Amino acid sequence: MAKGTHEYTVDERNAAIKINVNGKLFPREKATVSVFDSGFVLGDGVWEGLRLHEGTLVFLDQHLDRLWEGGKALDFDPGISREELVNRLHATLKANKMHTDVHIRLMVSRGVKATPYQDPRVTISKPTIVIIAEYKTPKPATLTKGVELFTVHVRRGSPDVQDPLINSHSKINCIVACIQATKAGADEALMLDPQGFVATCNSTHFFIVKNGQVWTSNGNYCLHGITRGNVIDLCNSSGIPVNEKIFSLTETYSAEEAFVTGTFAGIAPVRSIDGRVIGNGKRGKLTKKLQDLYLNLLDSEAGVTRV
Repeated sequence: MAKGTHEYTVDERNAAIKINVNGKLFPREKATVSVFDSGFVLGDGVWEGLRLHEGTLVFLDQHLDRLWEGGKALDFDPGISREELVNRLHATLKANKMHTDVHIRLMVSRGVKATPYQDPRVTISKPTIVIIAEYKTPKPATLTKGVELFTVHVRRGSPDVQDPLINSHSKINCIVACIQATKAGADEALMLDPQGFVATCNSTHFFIVKNGQVWTSNGNYCLHGITRGNVIDLCNSSGIPVNEKIFSLTETYSAEEAFVTGTFAGIAPVRSIDGRVIGNGKRGKLTKKLQDLYLNLLDSEAGVTRV
């Protein structure tokens, strides 16, 4: 089972889900791709994590914009139109009779290769497109008690090494960071930029509350997170001071609050970093306020009005 920010409540319905591989639906145990697929051989592809909330794939356009941007950077096209891809997503959800509390992993690789070699010119098929939709909700404790972070030695790279703006299948630096954090007994890794300033986490984005203001990194060394951007917008629209800026671990340790953001769990508080208790070690008032605002935003996206 996933741990940390991605720890979820086990749902028995996931054993019988249908998975979409190149437009065809397969039972979970029979959904496969070729051993010559670019994603398997080299991690050559892009992906998105989507959320189904009350019948709506929230922030879908933003996710698809990022998917196409990543594909363009890697010099390949998904091979189908956005409309066709959206139809595949909805067909997968319909086949699984899904309505809400669903997390979708949309993966697009360059395609099948003639031989296991990195040159894109030996690709002999259209891109491989896989859609995995599962019933997933974060553990309640993740959203209330929060998580512990550990600062790792693995840095977020600059664009001339591996551009962090590409949400690629090649996540080995984040995996190594996650391993180091796990070995240290933490839930997730806090990663620094090449200059040693705070950048992001291995699978979520990082924020602190300092002197009543919300701070996050300048964004130069992290993925342009959809939830990250929405939280910044929520702060601006709600009169909460927010800054994208450079800051260090020294400033982080003395923060009043800290939290992480991501498509799966939304907003989760951080109770400690490197053994330093953040604030009073409990979910802060501003973090709770932003959680409520974010849930309202999800409902608004889905056209839901709660009494």
